[in-house]
Amino acid sequence: MKIAIRYYSETGNTEKLANAISKVTEAKALSIDNPLDENVDILFLGSSVYYSSAPKKIKTFIKNINVKVGTVVNFSTASIMRGTYNSVKRQVIAKNIDMSTREFHCKGSWGAFYEARPNDKDLNNCREFAKQILLEQESKTIKES
Repeated sequence: MKIAIRYYSETGNTEKLANAISKVTEAKALSIDNPLDENVDILFLGSSVYYSSAPKKIKTFIKNINVKVGTVVNFSTASIMRGTYNSVKRQVIAKNIDMSTREFHCKGSWGAFYEARPNDKDLNNCREFAKQILLEQESKTIKES
C-alpha cells in the first residue's frame, strides 16, 4: 500500500499531526510545497481552518494533483472552528477522487486559545486514527481481491 502525507501548517499545529501519522504509516510527512509525484492508495491531507474554510493553498494543491489517488483522508486543527472536512471534500470530489468519510480533528493553539494543543493525548488519538485507516484500507483491499 502506497501512502503519502501532505499538510499545510502556518503555526506548526497541523505539522505535529502529520508527523504523528508519519510514525504510524512510515510515510514521510511533507508540506504541500512538495507535489505528489507518484500514484498513491491513501493521501493523508492536513490543514487548519482559515476564514471558515480550508486554506486556498490546500485547494490549489488538490486542483494540481495529476497522479492517481485512491482515497484522501482529511486531518485538521483549529482553535475555534470544527475542521476542514467539507471544504476539502468539495475540492476532492471535483477532481473525481474518493474522499474518506472519516476525519481526524483536534484543537490547535492560536494565541491565547487552547495553549499547548495539540497535546500528547491529541497526538496519540491521531496515531490511533491513522492505524484504523490503515486497517480499514487493508480490509478493503482483501475484500476486493
